[in-house]
Amino acid sequence: MKKRIKELTKIINNANHEYYILEKPTMSDQQYDEYVRELEKLEEEHPEYIQKNSPLKQINVSLNTPFSKVEHMMPMLSLSNVFSYQQLLEFHQRIKKTIAKPEYVCELKIDGLAVSLIYEDGLLKQGVTRGDGFLGEDITNNVLAIKAIPNHLQKKANITVRGEIFMSKEAFENLNNTRQKNNEALFANPRNAASGSVRQLDANVTASRQLDCYIYQGVNQAENSHYERLKALQKLGLKVNPHFSLMSDIDEIFAFIEKWEQGRKNLAYEIDGVVIKIDNVENQKLLGQTAKSPKWAIAYKFPALEEVTQIKDIIFTVGRTGQVTPNAVLDPVHIDGSLVSRTTLHNEKNVLEKDIRIGDYVFVRKAGDVIPEVVKVVTEKRKTSNKKFKMTDNCPICKKKLQKEASAAAYFCVNEKCEAREQESLVHFVSRNAMNIEGLGEKIIEIFYNESFLKSIKDIYLLKNYRHKIISLIGFGEKRIDNILANIEKSKKNNLDKLLFALGIKHVGAKTAKILAQEIKSLEYFESISYDELININEIGDKIAQSVIAYFQKAETQALIAFFKKEQVNIQYYEKGLQEKQFYDKTFVITGTFENYNRLQIAEILENKGARVTNTVTKKTSVLLCGKNPGSKLNKAKELQIPIWDETDFQNNLNI
Repeated sequence: MKKRIKELTKIINNANHEYYILEKPTMSDQQYDEYVRELEKLEEEHPEYIQKNSPLKQINVSLNTPFSKVEHMMPMLSLSNVFSYQQLLEFHQRIKKTIAKPEYVCELKIDGLAVSLIYEDGLLKQGVTRGDGFLGEDITNNVLAIKAIPNHLQKKANITVRGEIFMSKEAFENLNNTRQKNNEALFANPRNAASGSVRQLDANVTASRQLDCYIYQGVNQAENSHYERLKALQKLGLKVNPHFSLMSDIDEIFAFIEKWEQGRKNLAYEIDGVVIKIDNVENQKLLGQTAKSPKWAIAYKFPALEEVTQIKDIIFTVGRTGQVTPNAVLDPVHIDGSLVSRTTLHNEKNVLEKDIRIGDYVFVRKAGDVIPEVVKVVTEKRKTSNKKFKMTDNCPICKKKLQKEASAAAYFCVNEKCEAREQESLVHFVSRNAMNIEGLGEKIIEIFYNESFLKSIKDIYLLKNYRHKIISLIGFGEKRIDNILANIEKSKKNNLDKLLFALGIKHVGAKTAKILAQEIKSLEYFESISYDELININEIGDKIAQSVIAYFQKAETQALIAFFKKEQVNIQYYEKGLQEKQFYDKTFVITGTFENYNRLQIAEILENKGARVTNTVTKKTSVLLCGKNPGSKLNKAKELQIPIWDETDFQNNLNI
């Protein structure tokens, strides 16, 4: 039995390699299924003979616990992007200042989810998501369910490789068709579908999603050429995208880009650009990296694709300042992998200039591959019955008469009690760049608004009075609401610029709020500030000055300031260099995992307090912030006698 199990293990593994990696099957599906059934039966009867590289470890695997955090042996950096040949040429010229005759490897940029795979003695030991680049999630069981990722290599190698998990166009369409039949929400694009699939708690779901994976890097390979490293990865039995090329001439790179910009529609999977890397590994080390990106590689992003679809309707929405915006409701269309069914039309002027009408067929693209926009109308397909656009005269929510701003194409609802304005103001106040109150998202605010718990900014800080009522709502347990209330309390310590931006004053964005806070120092002083004082502040013009004065002269605003003082919401601007010496202008390195924060959150807190965050412990490091399961950085810090903080030290210093 042991001999037969070993024989079947080898046969099935070879078949998997031919089918999923080489994409050249030599065995019929029927024969393959017979071998699998035989091995399943034998392994069930003789578990003591199951081989370490059993292919059945990639089948019927389940995981019923949340994913644990894993620190990457080497950071998984993101690539800097360029969008034009001129920018790519500038990258090439920068390289030539250091390397006289650089050679590059060009590869297709797969639109998926980055993963790190660790093999020991040729067996897959661990699979980890990119996460924040330093700390990822352990998805080993789900990786084992992806047949394109071998659970054993052709040689007994110890190697860590990086790759891109993705979903083919066909698998994506099949998945969405199934979900539609089951009345489930559709995935927007293959990238989102792949990302959701690898984070399933049941790996059998992952196995059913037909995911694929291309490997693009080996972290600890011996070869000094990236091109040769890719070939070596193929020899190990790993699946490498075949469309990579070695070249030394910038015009060759341009030709490669043009070829695949035209040819990407013919690929079975989504790509969104071309990656250009220095081939010589020693030269890569010479060029080095920034905190976020390698200096020896760049991603050329393709221009957004355009598609034609029909405008079914034009509706109007109300923002936090009361601005009413026309939006196009589209016949849903896939653009560069995303399903687009709605887009902003910005303002009346834009609609009239492009002469956009209900019923028109239009070209739609995703600007920057993110925001959909209407480019132009297909006038030859227009029907004579399509009526010319007319801006609404009334607010779509409260029905009050709109006012047009004289110097712009914008229309505003001036009813400050308009429900749409009130809800949008609350959403803005708690948003990440404003008071950053986690847990109070748009949907939660809508629920609390409809329950009359939240009607104004004041109500955010009085939400604690409704705790017992909120717990009785479906979906709100004690832990959830207590986390929200804790985050509300935490927001009281924010600096004045955050509060000033959160108030949603017309024409006052995040940058302007910071300028005003640094100059004025206290929210109270805004109540009596003059136009001349404001206009004399650098970058503060007439519009901003008038808007600020009008806002702070309102009795409601002055009452709100008094409320903030009573609730101990910080209304002062504190200089980081004076009041946060434990952080300001110091260099921090972060290692390990933390109970109350992820590493991105810690880095953001430190940077907001004037600190620098780097990846490497050196003599210039001020503090090593050390969580559980730290890496080699802890030993290095001890060796250099660098101060070491744990999570308690960090929190104590935050509260000084």
